[in-house]
Amino acid sequence: MRNTNDRPAAPNFTQACVVIFGVNLTWILMVIWVVWGLLAVAATGWLVNHVINRIALARG
Repeated sequence: MRNTNDRPAAPNFTQACVVIFGVNLTWILMVIWVVWGLLAVAATGWLVNHVINRIALARG
């Protein structure tokens, strides 16, 4: 059986995840802006902010 203590550490992909989240959020908001207008983008941005704040509060 293989010894599990000799495995290399897993890479940290946190920075890449944050960058890709920003890129995806940007293009999604641009598509919403083109299709439904600036008011829909503002409402979506407010909703995303609200969800992120609730997650932050839940994490303590």
